[in-house]
Amino acid sequence: MKIPITQSKEWQKLQDDLGEISFFEQGSGYQYLAILKTTPVGNYLYLPYGPVSEDKKGFENALKSLKLLAKRQKAFFIRVEPTNPTSTQDLPKNAQKIHDSNPEMSWVLNLKDDKSTIIFNFSHGVRNAFNTFTKRGLKVEQTKNLENINYLVKLQTKLFKEKKINTFSKSYLETELSQPFATLYLVKYFDPEKNTEKVVAASLFFDYKKTRYYMQSASDNDYKKLPTTVALLTTAIFDAKEKGLEYFDFWGIAPDNAPNNHPWKGFTKFKKSFGGQEIKYAGTYDIVYKPAKYRLYQSMRRFNRFIRHL
Repeated sequence: MKIPITQSKEWQKLQDDLGEISFFEQGSGYQYLAILKTTPVGNYLYLPYGPVSEDKKGFENALKSLKLLAKRQKAFFIRVEPTNPTSTQDLPKNAQKIHDSNPEMSWVLNLKDDKSTIIFNFSHGVRNAFNTFTKRGLKVEQTKNLENINYLVKLQTKLFKEKKINTFSKSYLETELSQPFATLYLVKYFDPEKNTEKVVAASLFFDYKKTRYYMQSASDNDYKKLPTTVALLTTAIFDAKEKGLEYFDFWGIAPDNAPNNHPWKGFTKFKKSFGGQEIKYAGTYDIVYKPAKYRLYQSMRRFNRFIRHL
């Protein structure tokens, strides 16, 4: 069974460093990492892209284990995101589909192809930008220096002010970069007129098993005429290939029929322009053990969303 990074011991270490309480379990045909979440109503367990199972029996074993864990932790529901879409057929009757916490679909590039094939499958625009970004004053560097997370923080803060795109705190991003699997990539632009160099894009990439994941990222909109993100991604793609990784996961994309206000709509076309294939997961489901508490929890969430939009 293919284990996503969010269901690994390495991800549990990140949760520990972030101050979260989590539970890692391996059993007959399954594995999961469950994170304990607290609300004014009570506790629930969240499994980002989990549980992972070999087959139907393994999935059933995972659910039995989770039910016992929920009872011990006094959780009134469990939020699951099975990676296998057919797993939804085996969810219990008290499970209900909710708005996805993590993307139901992802876009993955096969790095096992030779470099020339990967470049050939780029769109014309991406291929042209890849071939010329260094001539346009851009260079890409990678770093593990925690102080450099400030570049990503500043870029994300600027994006929030301009487009109201949600951001992560400096401490959160710094904790991510401190993990062995994380690397920060910086795109620098040299302005010949001003004789200055500036970081114009930054992104965290996570490497786990044979996959590189494209995670928190931001670019400076003042330099949108420069191919900053293409420089960032193509460098990260070929660095990963050289490292021996086999897949590059662009993370979430929107379905073809998604409305324009879908949170991943704007990035989808761009991600697909690098070549690759669509990967579909099951989506997010809540397995509810205490319906009255769950209804109250949902009502409180709707009220909070209403207040935020006032």
